[in-house]
Amino acid sequence: MATSNLQVYQFSCLDDNFGYLVHDPDTGTTATIDTPEVSAINQALSVKGWKLTHILNTHHHPDHAGGNLELKQQWDCEIIGAECDAARIPGIDRQLVDGDKFDFGGHRVQIFETPGHTVGHIVYHFINDDVAFVGDTLFSMGCGRLFEGDATQMWSSLQKILKWPESTLLYCAHEYTQGNGHFALTVEPQNADLQARVKQVDELRAAGKWTVPTTLKLEKATNPFLRPASVDLQQTIGKVGAPLAEVMGETRRLKDNA
Repeated sequence: MATSNLQVYQFSCLDDNFGYLVHDPDTGTTATIDTPEVSAINQALSVKGWKLTHILNTHHHPDHAGGNLELKQQWDCEIIGAECDAARIPGIDRQLVDGDKFDFGGHRVQIFETPGHTVGHIVYHFINDDVAFVGDTLFSMGCGRLFEGDATQMWSSLQKILKWPESTLLYCAHEYTQGNGHFALTVEPQNADLQARVKQVDELRAAGKWTVPTTLKLEKATNPFLRPASVDLQQTIGKVGAPLAEVMGETRRLKDNA
């Protein structure tokens, strides 16, 4: 992993959301990734002694953008989000599109549009820090439900993430790992890496510990939504030789109905 002074403070919000503060100690620049719960975000800022300068929104859902206006009024912070979904991002100041890069306290951040869960979902890749905030596009051993997009869009979005370095730390928005892992075993039960990981996750959750962040390397080995090329998975779900987007889509359908 690249040497970095970027600090990430992780905390729980709502029932199963994660909150993240991202902080550069040299400049004091501090962002919250989404705004799931204002009180939890303010408490985290108080614990760390940081002042909020930015809100980085991944998508418009209330558990991601619902606290935007209250926090903006309190902190006078800048809200960054997707240009294609600006009408649904409360208080948005800066609208970005796929491939845009911006400076965050000396750290380069690249925007990737990842439609599927919503049509206007974006993720934030801190390029030189080996860190990415992927919202509800990718979960630990899972992916977001296709509320507004389709399987072809989601597979295209996931392929963008698959091109990142395997060492990239992935911070997703929910603690869904245990349920995702048990589902993954139903579609790729032969996967030894997956078997070992689910066992580890069960132990972590039994101890009350988080399973996030994860790494892209680990996800490539165990996340069925990144593994539509797996012959074992294709055989299990009856999609041998089908287009990869179709395989991924059938995996998502099975998960929805599990």
